[in-house]
Amino acid sequence: MLVRANLNLPVGKMKLKINSKAPNFKLPSTDKTTLELSKIKKNVILYFYPKDDTPGCTLESKDFSKLNSLINKKNTVVFGISKDSIESHLKFKKKYKLKFDLLSDEKKAVIKKYGVWGKKSFLGKTYMGIVRTTFLISSKGKIHRIWSNVRVKDHAKEVFDELKNI
Repeated sequence: MLVRANLNLPVGKMKLKINSKAPNFKLPSTDKTTLELSKIKKNVILYFYPKDDTPGCTLESKDFSKLNSLINKKNTVVFGISKDSIESHLKFKKKYKLKFDLLSDEKKAVIKKYGVWGKKSFLGKTYMGIVRTTFLISSKGKIHRIWSNVRVKDHAKEVFDELKNI
């Protein structure tokens, strides 16, 4: 299996690297609060996905949800981020009974800060969108691992398995 774990992702002139500080942000959450990354004193699985209720995104989200209680036992929380609205996230979360919160980045500020907005192609057409990417961030706020251009099959388990190395 190809693992693109140590990719350094460009963010403007800055690159996000393994062991660097994860950029802080504040985003609205499906728990009806504003989540600030720096306030979380646990490990964080931050996965960026293109769109609510689409096949790949649904599979990825359901897989993280199935593992959520085991992930929580490892002092870790999961958050999914897309540019969908909170209303869309709430419907998506309810429909699939997701056991973690989704964050809305409609202005794409965090998506761009984390370097996951980029060129994509589908059926011969090129467009800009979210490149499916997961960050595993330690409880000290450092980026432990980055998965880019994620293939959703078995991805959540791979991220869970990496928790033993944090």
